[in-house]
Amino acid sequence: MDQEWTPPPPSGTPDKVPNYLIPAIISALCCFPLGIISIIFAAQVNGKVAAGDVAGALDAAKKAKLFSIIFIALGVVLWGGYMLVTFGIVGLSILSNS
Repeated sequence: MDQEWTPPPPSGTPDKVPNYLIPAIISALCCFPLGIISIIFAAQVNGKVAAGDVAGALDAAKKAKLFSIIFIALGVVLWGGYMLVTFGIVGLSILSNS
């Protein structure tokens, strides 16, 4: 028998690993330079699943999700602060001119 036997994958291995690409793109729009990090990890997931590296794909998916959440929250806080300061300055200038 010249054929080598490969064991079946463990039963707990997920068939489809989510890549979180949509949240990664949203995080890149909210917090541009930093959001690219989450896109990089999200793009690695499908390649690692195709190569059979399910553990690496799960790790990359976890990092993509984590960085997406962090950068979306950071973008909302920064854009909210920017709007608050901008509307505050405009409101104060309107009040001082009247």
